[in-house]
Amino acid sequence: MTDNKHRLPITFLNLLKLVDLVAVVSSFGLTTALIVQAQNNISLAAFLSIRTKVSNFLIFLAILYLYHLAFRMFGLYRSRRLSTRRAELADILKATAFSIACFAVVGTILSIRMLTLPFLLIFWAINTFVLCASRVVIRVALTHIRAHGRNLRYLLIFGTNPRAVAFAQRIAANPERGYRLLGFVDDEWPGMAEFRNSGFRIVCDYAHLAGFLRRTVVDEAVIYLPFASFYGHWSEVASLCAHHGIIVRLNSDTFGLNNARWLAEEVGDGHYIVTNTGAGEGWPLAMKRTLDIILSSVLLLFLAPVLIGVSIAIKLTSLGPVLFLQERIGLNKRRFRICKFRTMVPNAEQLMPSLETKNEVSGPVFKIRNDPRITPLGRFLRRSSIDELPQLFNVLKGDMSLVGPRPLPVRDYEGFSEDWQRRRFSIRPGITCLWQVNGRSGISFDQWMLLDLKYMDEWSLWLDLKILARTVPAVMRGSGAA
Repeated sequence: MTDNKHRLPITFLNLLKLVDLVAVVSSFGLTTALIVQAQNNISLAAFLSIRTKVSNFLIFLAILYLYHLAFRMFGLYRSRRLSTRRAELADILKATAFSIACFAVVGTILSIRMLTLPFLLIFWAINTFVLCASRVVIRVALTHIRAHGRNLRYLLIFGTNPRAVAFAQRIAANPERGYRLLGFVDDEWPGMAEFRNSGFRIVCDYAHLAGFLRRTVVDEAVIYLPFASFYGHWSEVASLCAHHGIIVRLNSDTFGLNNARWLAEEVGDGHYIVTNTGAGEGWPLAMKRTLDIILSSVLLLFLAPVLIGVSIAIKLTSLGPVLFLQERIGLNKRRFRICKFRTMVPNAEQLMPSLETKNEVSGPVFKIRNDPRITPLGRFLRRSSIDELPQLFNVLKGDMSLVGPRPLPVRDYEGFSEDWQRRRFSIRPGITCLWQVNGRSGISFDQWMLLDLKYMDEWSLWLDLKILARTVPAVMRGSGAA
């Protein structure tokens, strides 16, 4: 497990926060000056003499605080030594885009005149450019410093299997990260001849490890030993490194959990290593839930006339209730009742057994392109996805999210044949997802499941925003709608 959660030294961390603070303040001031000058055609001197309103000052402080939280949330105040420049710049884009999206929503709800769309777009463009430029300058400076033998980290690798060698090759190929490989620690084993062909060297065996650590500068260690057959070495290595204050990194391949995210956790007097193959936890999920509440509330208010109009139309065109309520499988297999506009005849579920032989999709899911149970109005509601709108109430309640794997009926869940497919239930289900914007019912069941797992493995708030943006044109085209 490559651990990028190691905290930065306090001095450098404070310097980084100061640089970001200056970047946000200067971007905010420049944006305000440009907007005021464009609207009022006043000179710079006149602009600087304008008195600042208390409300504007409070908005400015809120922007600073939100940016700080966003940067912490996207890992920009953790050590980025092992990450690439591209990854860091991508996280800056995510952090600034997320912050601007939050301000756009709050500005709309509270009618804050200062937070207009032109202001937010200009501020985002200037601020993102300044922040990215400052991080690039810092990286270039660090590369120069490390090239002159400063700010280095001395690394030791335990184990000589191919995975350990591949890790060492990645470290050697990126000297700008400031790592200097001391070598490998291992005993003789049948694969040692192959290791020696790699060009790397053994610095000692396990019997002489304690002495090597006493006389050698070692900052970090990476363990690539098989856990089952080398548990004794694991214990000795971890204990010795702890005694010497050496940072230890573990690779998730050791336990076969390639898709898991790891973190350390303290519970009472005990310490635990936690693995998570869902969509993470902490601030990102808290912000996802916050966005769900804000956006679903705004959409329900905005779409209220549509909801009322569709309800009346359903009542006038067919017998039965306006809403269709069905038990679905939610987060960690919790059951809840989904809320949709009724698009079928009232006894649709009772008619399903007689239509099972006409099922047109693979896997446990039941779909018929020209389902005879769908009403004329229901066909339009499905094609336009208007029937999904009442699920905003499920989002507001907390049973669902705006973005996530689609919630499946109990019947479909009971037809699952592979346990790996059930990982999709370890995240809150959503109204839209990758499956929704990649063909919907036009793709196979296995592709659907793989897209759900891909969403979970790559999840970020930025990905949610991209899926939401892609959902609108997909719905307008009616692509793949059943």
